[in-house]
Amino acid sequence: MLHRFLRVLTLAVLPLAGSLVAPGATAAQQPFDLLITGGHVLDGTGNPWFRADVGVRDGRIVAVGRLAGQPATRTVDATGLVVAPGFIDIHSHAEDTGNASRYLRGGDDQRRAAPNLVAQGITTVVVNQDGRSPWPIAEQRAALESVGIGPNAMLMVGHGTIRREVLGNESGRAATPAEVERMRALVRQAMAEGASGMSAGLEYNPGRYSTTSEVAALAEELVPYDGVYISHQRSEGGDPMWYWPSQDVPGPPTLMDAVMETIEIGERSGARVVASHVKAKGAHYWGTSAAVIQLIQRARDRGVRVYADQYPYETSGTDGSTVLIPGWATGGRDVAAADALEAVLADPEQAALLRTDIAHEIRRRGGADKVVIFDYPDESFYGKSVGEVARMWNLPAVETAIQLQLRGDRERRGGGRMRGFSMDTLDLYAYAAQPWVATTTDGGIALPDDGPSTHARFYGTFPRKIRHFALERGALSLEDAIRSSTSLPAQIMGLRDRGQVREGFAADLVLFNVDRIRDTATFFEPHQYPEGIDYVFVNGVPVVDGGQLTWQHPGRVLVTHEQAAVTTTEPNSGGG
Repeated sequence: MLHRFLRVLTLAVLPLAGSLVAPGATAAQQPFDLLITGGHVLDGTGNPWFRADVGVRDGRIVAVGRLAGQPATRTVDATGLVVAPGFIDIHSHAEDTGNASRYLRGGDDQRRAAPNLVAQGITTVVVNQDGRSPWPIAEQRAALESVGIGPNAMLMVGHGTIRREVLGNESGRAATPAEVERMRALVRQAMAEGASGMSAGLEYNPGRYSTTSEVAALAEELVPYDGVYISHQRSEGGDPMWYWPSQDVPGPPTLMDAVMETIEIGERSGARVVASHVKAKGAHYWGTSAAVIQLIQRARDRGVRVYADQYPYETSGTDGSTVLIPGWATGGRDVAAADALEAVLADPEQAALLRTDIAHEIRRRGGADKVVIFDYPDESFYGKSVGEVARMWNLPAVETAIQLQLRGDRERRGGGRMRGFSMDTLDLYAYAAQPWVATTTDGGIALPDDGPSTHARFYGTFPRKIRHFALERGALSLEDAIRSSTSLPAQIMGLRDRGQVREGFAADLVLFNVDRIRDTATFFEPHQYPEGIDYVFVNGVPVVDGGQLTWQHPGRVLVTHEQAAVTTTEPNSGGG
């Protein structure tokens, strides 16, 4: 495949490749720290490949051209490999507010190396997502700068964190004008301390209680710092994840409402905004990507700087903890889930509400044939869908969900562990084809002992975008798959010296084999590294060397508004 790929493009790039010359005398006299020779460069802009050598000194690319034979401390032969910029993950949970031992800053040496991330070519992660961040940002930044980390990191400040700092235990309500002003001051503080923008989790507490005006006001504070607003929006399908028909008032926000709000926040504030891990969730909502794409494109056409990102999988993070029986029907911790369920079933009125909620959840998780059993007392059920079990038991899907609880693990909600596949591939491909959609993992750091429920995206996101979406399905070109992982996220984040193979840029680089690159992680065996990525360099230091992890920690905290201005032409900006 590599040879076919190269043959197709050779005629188009010969003039460009022929125009490259060796650097001047100053560069030639000093040895390179690293010289990569013979590779086919995909520079991250979306342009076709060209053959060139890449010289690195002091963590920066100092020459791109014909450099073979020049002195270098180390030379890597990249013949047969693509040389691309390191991948930038703009929605990462490598830092989070859950288990501190799994953080970049709080983990052991192995976890701080972020092996599952760098192995797939990620050289920069943007952390503190979904409105959650430590406070103050200065302390997190200092900790990261002192311990040593594998990839570079950029810090967001969490909208939810700021809300709780100001509203305290009353964060489950709308803020007053005075409270909004106090929150604005905290955003300014966070940006001054090194944040690169603000994240929001508007489907979660306490973000769901905020108003659009509140969020837009806070986003205004990002503009002087060239900061970005990244939002887990209020809904990702026909309704939010917190909605149950039996418990909540009809008419909650849909994905369309949520996208329009993100656009409005960008329009009112003037900030760059991102509809994060954009999707169309739920069997009844498949196909709506076309409308979402139209909304965003029309906003961009009138000058709103709105983007989106996606992970290339049909199943979400919350899909991995799918429980078809609602929490209100399974009691508290002191009662077995099946016992509580039997009590609900004994009450005809409650049982009718229960069945309404189960039907809703099955549909929201992709339908009975898309909800798969991954753990159950009867191991013969592993890998079967609820639809398959329903046909085996000759029961409707809703009754099957009830019986899975009653016949399964009676203590555990749902009776076992299930994963929904709530998205459709056609929607995924449609989003991937848009020039304003970046690739992201929505995943964190993982080690093999972290357990079987880890999402495959923790290990396979970026190789999967290249192999499955570009090379196999043709949803986008290889050049655009690289751009969506490099210069586009750099543009979104305001990074002026990363995301391209270009003189003067940081030496964040990934070398891969087009024929061999692929993700290998599955949902039954998620802890599997990708194939075909032979070298990954962060600031010129190898974190993957000859296909092997080095466990080094060359990453830095990147703060764009503290960097010296670098004049560049925004690649393929597409109006944003």
